[in-house]
Amino acid sequence: MNVIKRMTKQREFMIFAIVLSVFIMMSFASPYFLGTGNMLALLLGLSIEVLIAVGMTNLMVAGGFDMSVGSVVAFTGAMTALLITRGLPVVLGVLIGISIGALVGLFNGFIIAKIGINPFVTTLASLSLFRGLTLIVSKGQNISGLGETFNAIGQYKILGIQLPIWYALILVVIGDILLRKSRFFRQNYYIGGNEKAARLSGIDVDKIKILNYVIVGALAGFAGIVMTSRLGAAAVTAGTGLELRVITAVIIGGASLQGGEGTVIGAFLGSLLMALITNALTLLGVDVYWQTFVIGATLLIAVLIDRAGKMRKEKNERLAKEACKS
Repeated sequence: MNVIKRMTKQREFMIFAIVLSVFIMMSFASPYFLGTGNMLALLLGLSIEVLIAVGMTNLMVAGGFDMSVGSVVAFTGAMTALLITRGLPVVLGVLIGISIGALVGLFNGFIIAKIGINPFVTTLASLSLFRGLTLIVSKGQNISGLGETFNAIGQYKILGIQLPIWYALILVVIGDILLRKSRFFRQNYYIGGNEKAARLSGIDVDKIKILNYVIVGALAGFAGIVMTSRLGAAAVTAGTGLELRVITAVIIGGASLQGGEGTVIGAFLGSLLMALITNALTLLGVDVYWQTFVIGATLLIAVLIDRAGKMRKEKNERLAKEACKS
């Protein structure tokens, strides 16, 4: 019974219960929902978000976030496509694309950790900066003709499942294990919980912050390459609004805007819940324009839930202190 009580108190359990409820309701509401084609399309659609959410979870646990990931997806996709169309080998082009994403993360992380500029201001500036660079390098045109070898990165299937889904699932498992078990990555919780105390305890806060931005940048770069290969072309509008969906998913999964909380598996469940809601709206014939509204409403509700949880926790701590004094 104690194990069950502990499980039900976990944010991930609550999200899983909601996901399961949506599955059950939609299985009755639409005969197409549980079809293999629909399930694979749903997982494929959320795979890009999940790739970035793994890195974003680390970042938000440490008290940061990145608004530029959508632009990084477009920029790395365009740069990789441009290099490959000019004759660069696919493997080298992919490595350069991921490196570009990591360098963008290094750029953001250095400004935030070393110069002390607010993460929102820094990454919002990067959002415009790299979206502009995408338009410059591509001259506002989609880049196609990338070849079958490159396109296989996002289109090839293993056991009937496209590779982007496998990438996402593997990264979720690795990311969750590292954040839960790795001594190095668990330092993010201490930084997010109390940065000043983390510094006094000897944690190299600036180094870890910068590394977190490098990781999320590299994953955004990889996501941009996967998206480009899946579509067979680099689209200048790729990744538009992606940062909002990723941050929403991570918050729904249990991360706090104030840092110190969150898990990768929770972020995956948050992404899955959002994808289910969007899929359900489509199958039920709801106007596509409502989907953006629903994402925004979901983010607002997640933030309110997060704030309510914080207030309840602060109240309990205050009552405990008063009880100890008395």
